[in-house]
Parts: sequence; structure tokens; C-alpha cells
Amino acid sequence: MTQTRVAVIVEGRVQGVGFRHFTYKTALRLGLTGWVRNLPDGAVEAVAQGPQEKIEEWLSALKEGPPASRVEGLTIRRGGSEEVFDRFEVRF
Repeated sequence: MTQTRVAVIVEGRVQGVGFRHFTYKTALRLGLTGWVRNLPDGAVEAVAQGPQEKIEEWLSALKEGPPASRVEGLTIRRGGSEEVFDRFEVRF
């Protein structure tokens, strides 16, 4: 199964609404590795790696977000660094 990597910036009402936890739990459920963190400008940044179909499912979930959030846009960059992750984590 081909592994792929994606980096995403999520904009909207995505801080203080459980978005990082939602991103983390969704990644764990899908078997992805990587990380998620809040950015100073109010956006959320995340990097994930795993099977292409699981990455696409994760991105679809991020477009919706948890109930209290309001996602206004995703900036997606595919590929990137060769760093290998052994788990998915919330970074502070």
C-alpha cells in the first residue's frame, strides 16, 4: 500500500472548539501518523502520513470539523519532508 504525506492549514473557527483533539482522534482511527498544532494566527496546522485513501478520508473529516467549529478553508500541500512519524501527536 502506497504511503503518502500531506500538510494542511485549516482556517476558520478552529481553536478553542476541540479541533486539535478531533484531528488527533480521526487520525488515530484511520491509522495515520503525524501531528497537529495551533498556529498564532488562529489557524490549525497538521501533517499526516499513511495510505492515500485514508489521507483523503482524513481530509474530508477536517473539512467538516467537530460540531462547534466552522471550517472556512483548507490549504493542502502534498508530499514534503522525509521525516518519518511513529505515531500521531498533538504539539503545543
